[in-house]
Amino acid sequence: MTAGTATAQRAALFRRAAGRFPTGVTVLTTLADGEPYGMTANAFMTVSLDPLLVAVGIGHRARAHEHVLRSGRFAVTVLAGHQEPAARRFADPARPVGEAAFAADAWTRAPATGCPVLTEGAAWFDCTVHATHPTGDHTLVVGRVEAFAPLDADHPLIFLNSDFTAPGPALTGPAPLGARP
Repeated sequence: MTAGTATAQRAALFRRAAGRFPTGVTVLTTLADGEPYGMTANAFMTVSLDPLLVAVGIGHRARAHEHVLRSGRFAVTVLAGHQEPAARRFADPARPVGEAAFAADAWTRAPATGCPVLTEGAAWFDCTVHATHPTGDHTLVVGRVEAFAPLDADHPLIFLNSDFTAPGPALTGPAPLGARP
C-alpha cells in the first residue's frame, strides 16, 4: 500500500467516523462587489453570548472563502427540513454565481450587512467578521452577530451519515416554566 493510498483511506475513515455526529445544515452567504454568494456549510456553531459570536468553517477552495475574508461580512441561514434542495444546490460547485444562485429560494437582505438570508429557514444570523483562524484546509471564521432571528420552520435540516434528514420534534417555543418533557 502506498503512502497516498493509506492517507486516502484514513481520510475516508475519518469522514465516516465524523459522519456519526449529526450536524445542522446552513447556507452561508456574503456580498462581494455587490454580488451575493452562497455555500452550504455544516461546520457552524455558536461561540459566545457576550459578545454574541458564531463560527463557521470555510474551505480554502470554496468560492465564498475569499469573498467573506475580503468583505468582512456574512450571514448564516439554518436550513429547515424541507430545504434539502437548497442545501444540495448551494453545495454544487457548478451552481450559478451572483443572484442567479438564489433564484429558486425566497430570500431577503439581512439588516446589518445586506447579505442574503433564506426566509424559509429555521433561523438566521447576520454577522461581521470578528476573527479568522486558518486551520488545515479551512479557515475558521468567527462572526460578531449584529442581528438574528428564529424563523417559522417546523424542523431543522440535519446531516447524518452522509445524508440529509429532518428528525425530531417541531421547533416550537420553549416549554412553559415547570413543564416536563
